[in-house]
Amino acid sequence: MLWGTFMSVAQQAVARGVTPYLPLNLSPEIERQVERVLALGGRPVLKRPIAAATVLEALPRACKVDPVLCKSVRRYLGAYMEKYGVVHASVEVAATNDSDKTIPNRRGLGMDDAWAASMSALYRLGDYVLLNAGGVAYPDSATPTGSWVSIGSEYAQLDVGFRDHWWSPLTDSGMLISTQAETMASITLSNYTPITHLRLQYELFAARMAYTDDILYQGGTTRGNPRIGGVHVSMEPASGWALGASRVLQFGGGARQASFGDFTRAFFQPTRFDNVSSVSDEQFGNQVAAFTSSILFPGARPFSVYFEYAGEDGSRAEGWRLGNVSLSAGLDIPRLWKRFDLTYEISEWQNSWYVNGVYPHGTSNDGHVIGHWGGDARALGDAIGAQSHSLRLGWSPPFGGIAELRYRTLANESYSTVDYEREHELGLRYTRSYGVLTYGGEAQIGRDVFGEDFRRIGLFVRLVPGQIALNGGDLDLDATADTEAAGDTQIFVDAGMNASRLEYDPSDKGATPVRKVSTLGPHVGMGARRAVSQSVDLGVRLELDTVDSRSMIGVRAIDYRYRFNDKWAVTAFAGATRYAGPTPAYGYYGGVGVQLRELLPRLDLNLDVRGTDKVDRDALLPSDPPSVWGDMVYQIYSANLYLSYRLR
Repeated sequence: MLWGTFMSVAQQAVARGVTPYLPLNLSPEIERQVERVLALGGRPVLKRPIAAATVLEALPRACKVDPVLCKSVRRYLGAYMEKYGVVHASVEVAATNDSDKTIPNRRGLGMDDAWAASMSALYRLGDYVLLNAGGVAYPDSATPTGSWVSIGSEYAQLDVGFRDHWWSPLTDSGMLISTQAETMASITLSNYTPITHLRLQYELFAARMAYTDDILYQGGTTRGNPRIGGVHVSMEPASGWALGASRVLQFGGGARQASFGDFTRAFFQPTRFDNVSSVSDEQFGNQVAAFTSSILFPGARPFSVYFEYAGEDGSRAEGWRLGNVSLSAGLDIPRLWKRFDLTYEISEWQNSWYVNGVYPHGTSNDGHVIGHWGGDARALGDAIGAQSHSLRLGWSPPFGGIAELRYRTLANESYSTVDYEREHELGLRYTRSYGVLTYGGEAQIGRDVFGEDFRRIGLFVRLVPGQIALNGGDLDLDATADTEAAGDTQIFVDAGMNASRLEYDPSDKGATPVRKVSTLGPHVGMGARRAVSQSVDLGVRLELDTVDSRSMIGVRAIDYRYRFNDKWAVTAFAGATRYAGPTPAYGYYGGVGVQLRELLPRLDLNLDVRGTDKVDRDALLPSDPPSVWGDMVYQIYSANLYLSYRLR
């Protein structure tokens, strides 16, 4: 009865008109519960903030797996279904030391800031108009984050104001746009109800960046507010599997004028109207792009795997081939043993991220990059590559409350003229709830890339309408999970050999001959797949090979298998590869294969052939030969023979 009443109110509030959005990096303990509901409900996430209507759609399926979590989130969403009210408020105070480090994903909040506050409220004017009022403040900064007007319907919602954008399936970083910098004033058009059987979704936005005085123009500089615009599209070809593509363009500012026609030409023909010359006046501006994927694996212990392949401009005047690549991957396990959940994410990017020939600090806003938090962990303007790791472990202790342990580390590449150290950050947060209040403490300690220690110990109180249950000791840990689909998920490991052909082209007009070599090396891998139809499986896989005495890592973001019968199957796959040259080289790769199933119980025999597309790295080292394009290219072709053993 209660559930039926709630769904009726929810449908009246959001299904026909606009939907509110849930907090983004403001209430981490609540947001984690929402992410878990979406994972258990079979809804992959490629962008944020998350629409309340999306969570409502995932609740029925999530309730079968974790009814206590479902009840908690359902009661929390009740506040967003009201005509008006405060839906979030938070105050925190902290003891700090002197530090220049920026806290990741906190809109410019510094590790040495002694306080922070945020709030948001809404007022619904019927089904099709929603007023949002909010703000985020800390010492020396106050931004009306969360203040915007929403007008429209489920297929076309227009948001005008200070609305966040996060275009990545990763929860701890996003290369294109995230909440690392202050929220910009923007206009956004999107749908929250997917369109057609492919479940198509889109989001378009245009924003005004902070004032800057170093925009290159006519041999000098001009001052003003650059503009930024972006397009994100995604689809779900199969339930629980989503693919997305995003583009963000930075342009204009001061005397640099750009029309809508200029924007569309640069968007659709970047190699003709942008990235065309080293002369700044001939450039439209700055572009970044990304391909993303996320797949959910159901069962009693469900998990999700997601990837982001991004680039800063194009490569070799070919718009579809991304240059200065970033590759990110993540694993999220919302139910680990009885009282734990875990998320692990890794990102690596080549040089030239967050720097640009027109805008020296690239896609930055008010002194902070708008993408990955690692972009702030370097000397200003240093075009340096880096690698980051993030591990988060959640625990619901039997004595109550929610605890979270997080470890981050980042290492900039060694070819910089700056002497960087590896950055380490360790954080611990404990949260309890009482009535409509959530309270707790958080400690962060570590050492940054410049070798400076930082620490921050804080206390916080948050208003949580709906009396959401955050006390882990109250969880019904014996709740019966829905294991109907558990048998459809397989986890497996691979071991065998590869025979590879490597071609190395230094691109120096023939001064150095193209090097060609054939090698044999070991092949290992690990992956997961699940059935999406009677004969078709989809999955992901991580592969590690040795090619010419160097490691090659392949990420199959799409791993397709068609089963003819109990003995034979064919496969096709596509993704990205990293070759360990003197500096990391990246490119697309794909292939096809045949599989002899059940050679022995749980053991399959596989033969794959695969190839890469211009695995590329820039010429950055003194030992690199001069290059016409400024880069080195590897082409790698392989045949792999290996055994796969199913762990489950």
